[in-house]
Amino acid sequence: MSNENITQAEITAIFQKVAETMADALGCDLADVKPNASLINDLGAESIDFLDIIFRLERGFKVKIPRGKIIEDARGALSEAQFESGGVVSEAGVARLKSFLCEVPAERFPSPLKVAEIPKLFTSETFCKMVIRQQKNAAPPA
Repeated sequence: MSNENITQAEITAIFQKVAETMADALGCDLADVKPNASLINDLGAESIDFLDIIFRLERGFKVKIPRGKIIEDARGALSEAQFESGGVVSEAGVARLKSFLCEVPAERFPSPLKVAEIPKLFTSETFCKMVIRQQKNAAPPA
């Protein structure tokens, strides 16, 4: 599912609950959890925190977020070989990430971008969009 199907109103509608979940999981001040805050660079999250946050979001929003889903969604139609080589994201991969993670300012994308650095790009809004995508995927067709 692409970002074009996610509106700012949908993000705003769930942001407070997502922010509270993140602040609780990370032990940080709720005021620090802004939509564009990098979970790792701004909020001090570690990889284990991502699992905790996802678990809490699944419980709080009654959705299932498969492990690795965000990277799979970010890769889109690109094969793994088209997306990255030797642990470095390809030009096509970076272009796809910039489109998928449109909430992340372009200057936050290092060049070259290592696959291991992708989680540093994730913001609070990234997780809002992940929840919304899963809600839409779970919703019965209209």
